[in-house]
Amino acid sequence: MAAQSHLIDLDRYPVHQNTTKAYKALLKQVRADLEKDGCSVLKGFLTQAGVKALCKEADAVSGHGHKSFNRTNPYFSKDDPNLAPNHPARQFFERSNAFISADNFKPSGPLRLIHDTKGFDGFIQDCLQEKQFYRYADPLADVIVNMAEEGNGFPWHFDTNNFTVTLAIQNAKSGGAFEYAPNIRTGGENFEEVAQVLAGTSDKVTSLNLEPGDLQLFRGRYSLHRVAPLRGTRPRYVAIFSYVDQPDMVGAPERTKQLYGKVLPIHIERAGLRADHYLD
Repeated sequence: MAAQSHLIDLDRYPVHQNTTKAYKALLKQVRADLEKDGCSVLKGFLTQAGVKALCKEADAVSGHGHKSFNRTNPYFSKDDPNLAPNHPARQFFERSNAFISADNFKPSGPLRLIHDTKGFDGFIQDCLQEKQFYRYADPLADVIVNMAEEGNGFPWHFDTNNFTVTLAIQNAKSGGAFEYAPNIRTGGENFEEVAQVLAGTSDKVTSLNLEPGDLQLFRGRYSLHRVAPLRGTRPRYVAIFSYVDQPDMVGAPERTKQLYGKVLPIHIERAGLRADHYLD
């Protein structure tokens, strides 16, 4: 635990001690946050040394990030001319960022060490109260870093995974707030509300300014969200740990190609095997 205790503030967040009062109190608070609006933020989850180590690692592999500048809809799907022109699935927005895929991070590096910390997965599962709980099996996407530079940020979208766990590593000079409309897809696609968010007329949008070292648990498959436009030359780094409710799940080929610039045989082999029926 020596390396992990150097990276995570385990005194404040004892994820490795699930029988203690401190753990149970932390669990109660996170669950309450998630019940309220599908989002919980653990401020200062990392130590300053942990933040510095992750920044250094991200900088070292930033050149391997797949940069893309294109137009996407909230579902990362292709245009469907059979739908009405104003349908949310036909609303496309500029996207400019990069994903540093999981195959760039060494098992001995700080990002993997944090993910492999004793009790980390169990803590996340306890917070989410999920009986079916697995690490994302995608070799390109189980642990990644999102790198966003000055530009349009990441437009409104839903996540492929039921829940997303992120660590803020480095912020841009300005901009880059995390904005989300909670739980608008829990009872179905809810296209009407999605359309309002896209049009800027929804009253359900919350804005968060995450700081380096903050851990965020987010129900991104059900809550429409985006990263607001960024300004300045310093990139915004956010690590993403992904968990799902089915074993052996990987990303869809179309979306994988968009995000990481490549597709592996496993993505082709397991295409279309999801249990739900959402558009993405």
